[in-house]
Amino acid sequence: MAEPATTDAPAVDTAAPDGWTVPAARPDVPGTDAGFVAPPSLADFGELARAVLPPEVWDFVNGGSGTETTLAANRAALDRVAVLPRVLTGVDTPGTEATLPGGSFAMPVAVAPMAYQKLLHPDGEVGLAAAARAAGVPYVASTLGSTPIEEVTAAGGPVWFQLYWLRDRGMVADLLDRAQAAGCTALMVTVDVPVLGRRLRDARNGFALPPHVTAANLPGGRNDLAHQGTPGVSAVAVHTGAVFAPALSWADLAWLRERTPLPLLVKGILDPRDAVLAAETGVDAVVVSNHGGRQLDGAPATATVLPEVVAAVGERCAVLLDSGVRSGSDVLRALALGASGVLVGRPMLWALAAGGRAGAEAALALLAAELRDALTLAGCADPAAARQLRTLVGD
Repeated sequence: MAEPATTDAPAVDTAAPDGWTVPAARPDVPGTDAGFVAPPSLADFGELARAVLPPEVWDFVNGGSGTETTLAANRAALDRVAVLPRVLTGVDTPGTEATLPGGSFAMPVAVAPMAYQKLLHPDGEVGLAAAARAAGVPYVASTLGSTPIEEVTAAGGPVWFQLYWLRDRGMVADLLDRAQAAGCTALMVTVDVPVLGRRLRDARNGFALPPHVTAANLPGGRNDLAHQGTPGVSAVAVHTGAVFAPALSWADLAWLRERTPLPLLVKGILDPRDAVLAAETGVDAVVVSNHGGRQLDGAPATATVLPEVVAAVGERCAVLLDSGVRSGSDVLRALALGASGVLVGRPMLWALAAGGRAGAEAALALLAAELRDALTLAGCADPAAARQLRTLVGD
């Protein structure tokens, strides 16, 4: 079981940095004040976020690559998955607890790694990590977080560290050491970003980070490049191109497996053959992900390839689903397709933008309630039972 929710997490500094305006409380936008009231669905958080975010930040969070074909396909594929419920199972109140790498948690859910969360709200990574702690689920801290990993783990909950492979192997080793010393309980390496996908919304906006938002885990990592706005160019893409290593290989993954005793997850797997190679390298889990439709446009939807990946790896490692999860019903769908759990991304950023830490806590509480309802309606006592359900996939 995950540790019970407590109220002694460190306070979050909500002061606005110079040159940036905190989205103000608005009577026409529920949930932008301290007394946050959750909307009826996770999708509704998106409208709250859009109302308070600058348009270029909204595009940075919600855009995909290219013509956004894969971005749209993720949702369409999940919507096509029909779950065959069981009846007369005697289930009253199902449990939602599940085992993921590193332990048992309150739900088969982790908060996905996402960059630069102080773009959304001053609470940033610390606020979202504290919300995950209250929900009893892992928070995955990004290499490109706008708060140092040491401050994120101080929120007190289970934190996994997401690693991007950098050109400087010494910086990679330093990040690993810092993550372990800070108390991270698992390591997730993202393998689908040899270069940043062509995110046309950001290019059209000439998107650059404001001065107060930096890649806080990469001191000296050419952070200046991410702040140099140029018409028709994404400054974030320029920055990642300068610091990311494009030639990550299986030998690097083997080095990483030998370098850390932490549970190791590999995020960005779509081809079942790559999933098998990852399992043979000794990883604890693969994450079926197309980076939320932000990398190769035209890559398949994750729900489409998930069953093949699950079948290919068998019992050799766990399989998680990322990209497009928007509800407790989506979590049920992923479980029925064979996943051990899911990563939830954009809805958590929407909730953070709408209400800071309180908004994120409300979103995760809503997701837990939706999952309990979905399990009850499907006749499942727990997530393990959901993995035994049959699915039908429509056109």
